[in-house]
Amino acid sequence: MTFFDASPDPFHAVQTCIQTLQDAGYIPLDMERPFQEQLVKGGKYYFTKNQSTLVAFAVGEQFVPGKGGFKIIGGHTDSPNLKIKPRSKRTGMTASTGCIQLAAECYGGGLWHTWLDRDLGISGRVFVRNGGGGEKGQEEEIVSRLVKMDRAVVRIPSLAIHLQTAKEREALNINKEDHLVPILSMAVEKALTKGSTSTTASETETAATPEDDGWTEHQEPILLEMLARELQVNVQDIVDFELNLFDVQKASLGGAFSEFVHSARLDNLASCFMAVEALVEYTTTTTTSTTTTTSSSPDHASPLSTDKDISLVALFDHEEVGSESTTGAGSPIIQEAVSRICEALLSASTSTSTSTPYDAKAITLAKSFVLSVDQAHAIHPNYSAKHEKGHAPKMNHGMVIKRNSNQRYATNAVTGLIVREIARKAGMKPMQEFVVRNDCGCGTTIGPIISSITGIRAIDLGCPQWSMHSIRETMGTCDFRHGLDLFCAFFKHFRQVDDSVSKQ
Repeated sequence: MTFFDASPDPFHAVQTCIQTLQDAGYIPLDMERPFQEQLVKGGKYYFTKNQSTLVAFAVGEQFVPGKGGFKIIGGHTDSPNLKIKPRSKRTGMTASTGCIQLAAECYGGGLWHTWLDRDLGISGRVFVRNGGGGEKGQEEEIVSRLVKMDRAVVRIPSLAIHLQTAKEREALNINKEDHLVPILSMAVEKALTKGSTSTTASETETAATPEDDGWTEHQEPILLEMLARELQVNVQDIVDFELNLFDVQKASLGGAFSEFVHSARLDNLASCFMAVEALVEYTTTTTTSTTTTTSSSPDHASPLSTDKDISLVALFDHEEVGSESTTGAGSPIIQEAVSRICEALLSASTSTSTSTPYDAKAITLAKSFVLSVDQAHAIHPNYSAKHEKGHAPKMNHGMVIKRNSNQRYATNAVTGLIVREIARKAGMKPMQEFVVRNDCGCGTTIGPIISSITGIRAIDLGCPQWSMHSIRETMGTCDFRHGLDLFCAFFKHFRQVDDSVSKQ
């Protein structure tokens, strides 16, 4: 649960994953240098894009382009939320209401009524102008700094029932532009100093008169001052930001027997967490003929020593808004990663490979597989009619394969069979199945997108949960173990299972 609390936005989610990877010996790649100069068989690497998308992979020591493939687990780092608009100052309202508000924009398809009456913090990244610390000869630069105000900074209060008409009480109808505007404060001097207009010396130094630079004058000064204090910089050095709101309530266990996890952003941070943990567990575990351990003793062999494939995790941004961006699953990120890794390692495998670079990549793609992992809809006891009776997954009963004949999900009979066989081989609970009712719409995922771009086979699956896209969601405690076990089994058993399935 610490992972969820530390990851209120894609930037923090990626940073939290990087810390786990670095602790396990993964090293960053320089994307502006040839991979041939950086990759070695048995190596463990990662790279990011825009600080919000992460790709991490480990090279099997027996991998040869054209003879092995990529075992990919894909997820996404973003969740529906309220983002602060580029011009954060909310004009024209303070005088009439006495409230200072922030201009906010809805991101993704959230259950927006759940954002009312919650304690909301602010997080994201801030771009700061660094003048070299005053050192002579140092050039000015602009750096990105992560910020996380983990306290009740803003709030969106609901309307009292006494002020609603009878019709308004029947159904909550929220106007996203007018009713989801967060309140930052009252008039600062009156609220905090009880009417005094005095200002301390430190406040005078921190505050800045907005410059007519086309950006600063459109920002809420109180917000800029808060950011400056958090980052310990001068207000005038803040040149831009990407900020969103988040619920400051921590993740928690629930239920009479702690069988539930309640948290924000389970869709899809739960998948991100399990994917990275599985990659680290698989690539750091060592084995002997009788035991499995994490020892680094030379008497133990890593699974990578006999692995003929690349084990890779890709966590994309912007899934909640269609994935069509430079950091989404619809971008060239996976295609370029596969190409660069294959070409870099093909030159090191000339003695064992006779394929041309084009053929080697094509064969490698044909031998590859994607687990598109996103949360699934568990049957809701209060709305059980919303599920098709034969495909109603339950929480704490195992992972869910998601299918849709209209290709909203990438699963087909072969990819579903392969994953079920992997689970069977690992001694896991049988997989559950989800198909949406014919009279309901069906969401989609990154699975069909990656498959259509790369040609790699894919399956859509995930952990069952309630309240998807609410500010606070619920999933089963046991399903974390189910997911982690399946992902580890995928990295361990995929090649053997895939080779056993007829390709005709």
